[in-house]
Amino acid sequence: MTIHLLRTLVAIADEKTFSAAAEVVNVTHAAVSQQMQTLESNLDVTLFDRSTRTPELTPLALEIVIKARLLIRDYDNLLPSVLDDDGLHGEIRFGALPTTLTGLTPRAMSLYREKFPKIVLRVSPGLTESLLSDLTRGKLDAAVLTKPHLLPVDLAFRELAEEPLELIAASTETCDDPLELLSSRPFIRFNRTAVVGTLIDNWIVSKQLHVNETMELDSLEAIASMVNANLGVSIVPKLVVPSDGTVKLKSLSLGPSTPKRCLGLAYHKQHVKTRTIDELFRVLQKVIAEASLNLPV
Repeated sequence: MTIHLLRTLVAIADEKTFSAAAEVVNVTHAAVSQQMQTLESNLDVTLFDRSTRTPELTPLALEIVIKARLLIRDYDNLLPSVLDDDGLHGEIRFGALPTTLTGLTPRAMSLYREKFPKIVLRVSPGLTESLLSDLTRGKLDAAVLTKPHLLPVDLAFRELAEEPLELIAASTETCDDPLELLSSRPFIRFNRTAVVGTLIDNWIVSKQLHVNETMELDSLEAIASMVNANLGVSIVPKLVVPSDGTVKLKSLSLGPSTPKRCLGLAYHKQHVKTRTIDELFRVLQKVIAEASLNLPV
């Protein structure tokens, strides 16, 4: 068994087909098939259910993939760790919430690349739960996400900022009472599967409000556009780094019991390139601090 075979297995798990995996590892479809037969022989296990049109990974293979990701990561970081390399080169796989993709993430990534030009950044958007899963499986090195109720034991979380929830309405709206607006206007819901969606739902229940839900979206830009078109009101996080092209809307506080989402950087506790994570955290902090002062980043 070689690290090369494990890379191919992980590529199949990620890309779902042998053909797509072949493009990732730069070999032919036939070579991928041959490599997997070799790996099955070396391990003396069945990795694929070949009764289906497209071979699918067996439950045992899925468990092996999780371990293989960790082995590949440790292998790639072996020399830097021995040489006490600062790790500020190579590829960083970074996950980010969709709500940060037009403000915090692009500004931070731009600054990071400017400081460390040898690093190649790969950004993958996703909601908190999927980002946590990808971190645990070794598909991501770090991710900006909402602090979950339960953090996996193998992950660390460093807080960046708190973002209070607020009600948004069209700028032409004359009412300034958020409870009245929620009770009398159509409600545009933030994706309820997101952690922040749960915060919103819990707050609405705590206030014993009955909302007239008309749509559910997971893009702040889409929600803002709908609200701007006077199609309803919504509750969203007040971003610490807003988008440059933010639509002008009426924003109203939810009062003294306003829930807040905790935004932070999560990463695997056993990540070898610790300075890479530290520098990434510092860049995110810098962007947030400068945004709070309305300074150009």
